[in-house]
Amino acid sequence: MTTGQMALATKAPYYYVPPHSVYPIRGSMSMLATLFGAALWVNDYTVGPYLCIAGIICLLLTLYGWFGDAIHESEGGLNSKRIDVSYRWSMTWFIFSEVMFFGAFFGALWYTREVSTPWLSTLDSQTLLWPGFAGTWPNLGPAGIIAPFKTVSPFWLPTINTALLLSSAAAVTIAHHALRKANRSRTLFWLGLGILLGFTFVACQAYEYHEAYTELNLRFTSGAFGALFFMLTGFHGFHVIIGATMLSVIWRRLLRGDFTADHHFGFEGAAWYWHFVDVVWLGLYVFVYWL
Repeated sequence: MTTGQMALATKAPYYYVPPHSVYPIRGSMSMLATLFGAALWVNDYTVGPYLCIAGIICLLLTLYGWFGDAIHESEGGLNSKRIDVSYRWSMTWFIFSEVMFFGAFFGALWYTREVSTPWLSTLDSQTLLWPGFAGTWPNLGPAGIIAPFKTVSPFWLPTINTALLLSSAAAVTIAHHALRKANRSRTLFWLGLGILLGFTFVACQAYEYHEAYTELNLRFTSGAFGALFFMLTGFHGFHVIIGATMLSVIWRRLLRGDFTADHHFGFEGAAWYWHFVDVVWLGLYVFVYWL
């Protein structure tokens, strides 16, 4: 907030309740159209791609307007300390839900590797169900109907991506400290560098996918390993795009002078999310690429 807006904040209501909004119903309908269109798309219905893309566009427009209203409320001095606490708890629970989301996929990876694969390779399973199945990981499945593939080596692209994300997290942290010292130019520089490194990670991930498909024959249909590899790394890449976009919005707001050294939860919330994305990648780097 600017100095004038900070003055308004001292007169903020005890707990500001926004007026009725059309954004919740618009967002719900947009997500419904997106998911329904995606279901039709994978089942080869002609209308599927158009409905899915239209739903995504409508959802983005809804979020743009909704977040814009929230920013105007904050900059207008309507948010008291209690609203600030609500935002912090909301972001905390949102990140916790993301932890559970990725925890489910990491759990599936562990169960498939440490429980299902050894069980399918026991003497009883080999005698009655899958003769000759070797309980190695990764594998071509007990039925042997999966096309041969190679796994992605941790050297060098995944390691480079790890360095990119860790460097980006460090840059965002430096930017946060600069903002707390009211050094706006330093904040803009380091935050911009963090965003650039984040999108560079996405570009490297896209190149890795291309190499996996064309050179290694590793696909989403490559058994349990292929499905889990692309689900984990793909959803993580999607979260990187979201996080880098959030940081880009924060950079734009910094440029126009929205934040001060004492009032910048928008920055903090985006930074929390970015650090969560970094931690998830470290788990992926160890358990998917190395082990």
